Amino acid sequence: MGKLNPEKLQVEFRPGVTMTQPILGRKYTLTHSDITAELFLTVGLQFAYDKITNMRDEVLAEWKISNGCLFLNVYVYVGDYGPAVNDLRNTIFRRELPLALEAIVYGDQKYLKVNPPLMNAPIWIQFDSADPTYNRFEYWGTARDYRL
Repeated sequence: MGKLNPEKLQVEFRPGVTMTQPILGRKYTLTHSDITAELFLTVGLQFAYDKITNMRDEVLAEWKISNGCLFLNVYVYVGDYGPAVNDLRNTIFRRELPLALEAIVYGDQKYLKVNPPLMNAPIWIQFDSADPTYNRFEYWGTARDYRL
């Protein structure tokens, strides 16, 4: 896993979302190109389902609130492809998630700058799989841990 190259990150803000608002309902869809190594971050009120391919290797995230505390809820689809493929997908997601989180934090840095408490909000990752070995919900630090 490499560090984020900001020149390889393209950010799109969809209608209803600005660089500073809203907090709740703000959703991130991160996709990539295997050919160019570019990352594409879409920030909107809905996930960018139009950017999701049948590979299902996107990272989805959104700000949520629980017990009065904000957190970033991140979702990845490990899947139900059989033990070998599930293991490979899990390994790849775990290797690439720090880069994906850097892309989200960097791509939405103006939003985080005007909402500084969010830099200390916890990040929880949902690894979704029909196989209980890979179906997990894990704490991965805070946005501050992924700033450049």
